[in-house]
Amino acid sequence: MTEILRLLHARAGPRFAEDCASVLGMDHLVVSLVVEGQVTEQLWSSGRTGSVFEDLQFTLGEGPGPDALRTRVLILEHDLSAVRADRWPALLPAMTHLPIRAVFCFPLSLGGITVGVLTALRSTPDPMTGQEMDDTLALATALTLRFLGGDGVQLESWIDPRPDGELHRAVVHQATGMLSVQLGLPLGRALLRLRAYAYAHDRSIIEAAESIVSRQVRLDHDSPEPDSSEETRG
Repeated sequence: MTEILRLLHARAGPRFAEDCASVLGMDHLVVSLVVEGQVTEQLWSSGRTGSVFEDLQFTLGEGPGPDALRTRVLILEHDLSAVRADRWPALLPAMTHLPIRAVFCFPLSLGGITVGVLTALRSTPDPMTGQEMDDTLALATALTLRFLGGDGVQLESWIDPRPDGELHRAVVHQATGMLSVQLGLPLGRALLRLRAYAYAHDRSIIEAAESIVSRQVRLDHDSPEPDSSEETRG
């Protein structure tokens, strides 16, 4: 972890995400930053499983990540099968297909400011060791100071590389803006409509947003269901 923290300050970037996960004894690691209110943007992930889990939380608006953001408290669930069904009633059944049995979320907070969440995932129901906890706390603190430090860090260098060079949820932000205009809603409510449509149709938030942006789907004013007169299939 000492070497990881040195690299963190020497050359920012998502390519060492897998190294971080390995050092922490985790299968996946995700870092998300707050962009507005409780809305987050995935900055980097060590693999697809972490991204899918993060998108599920974003779509449903519930889970350990949102809880960590809201409360600024560590969320440590070393055995998801033991979590009460009513704690995350939508998320738990939606993630049964994912190889995730333990979740640990660390808010990136300093005082009253929270800039994001560090999420660590395990495929086995095992608690963190004392050393793993110390190392994860050290990484969370370093990330918090990095993003709050004003030392000229360029967030673009941290973003997971994508073919189009855009943010992970760029299309979600674009679709939210389109719905806001089409339905005459504030951005926050437009995002809720997009989330509701994705959930109702068992689609990822990215897929739902792409359908909106490509005009394959147009939502009406009364429900998250698509306007059948304007929906096209391709």
